[in-house]
Amino acid sequence: MKTIAFFNNKGGVGKTSLVYHLAWMYADLGVNVMAADLDPQANLTSMFLDDDRLEEIWTDDSHEQTIYGAFQPLLEGTGDVRAPQTEEVSPGLGLVVGDLALSAAEDELSSQWPDCLDRKPRAFRVLSGLWRILMAAGEDAGADLVLIDVGPNLGALNRAALAAAQEVVIPLAPDLYSLQGLRNLGPTLRRWRREWVERLERRPESIADLPLPNGEMRPAGYVVLQHAVRLDRPVKAYGRWMARIPKEYRHSVLDEKDSGKATIETDPHCLATLKHYRSLMPLAQEARKPMFFLKPADGAIGGHSTAVQDCYLDFRDLAKRIADRCGIAMP
Repeated sequence: MKTIAFFNNKGGVGKTSLVYHLAWMYADLGVNVMAADLDPQANLTSMFLDDDRLEEIWTDDSHEQTIYGAFQPLLEGTGDVRAPQTEEVSPGLGLVVGDLALSAAEDELSSQWPDCLDRKPRAFRVLSGLWRILMAAGEDAGADLVLIDVGPNLGALNRAALAAAQEVVIPLAPDLYSLQGLRNLGPTLRRWRREWVERLERRPESIADLPLPNGEMRPAGYVVLQHAVRLDRPVKAYGRWMARIPKEYRHSVLDEKDSGKATIETDPHCLATLKHYRSLMPLAQEARKPMFFLKPADGAIGGHSTAVQDCYLDFRDLAKRIADRCGIAMP
């Protein structure tokens, strides 16, 4: 079972929408997939589930049906993680439900990080908790792949979430903010990976049988999500930012020198450049389905119909590119 996190410490780049559409696409291609919402904003969950179902889940004070509910006994010191309840969104597509309460785990995850160096068993249980929950959810559903959505920050919660990921895909927008985000994200990923390996070496004998994530966090590549207009600046102004992405990615994320010759079109680390599909998104939100599954009955007529077909091909190609890069067996 492969685990892939989609992460950028800069918000507003379309990360959650990317995870949502890829989850549907993998299911359509015959890959049994589990989407995991580890962002306390829980936007991925609200894309998958309608308001009536969300009200049933989120008004339950015990949080029994969410990621926080599965983590809660360990955080409160009353037990270990619970087997998570998951939502079957569609055949072959499940969801680990997000929860705004998950932000309450931030302090505990932060305080337990240094305790691993003192070989404290509880620290390892807490820091591996999210990974163990996702493994249990995936195994129960027979998932081949877990797609992890995390929030846009470099805090302790995301550190634990990223430790659960074998691969990391970085969504970007063609702007200065994303370039700056790479400069923060790349060194942080390398440091987290190095520090987790150091902690694994200090695991006490008393929990030798406790499964722990390897914390690979391997950069699998980046996806550029193009937008038509930002703050009234023309699209062509993004050209200079796009031209700088390949070099910045190699330098900041891969810690490699770059010859300066790679472009977005030729960079092997660029998984895709996706159009905004601005006209399709409102229709998809209203129909509560991915953009590439819109039908004429949903309003996808005329030019929209062609855009739906193009959208399907774009996401299909991206899903296959990620699968090839990350070693996911496709049916």
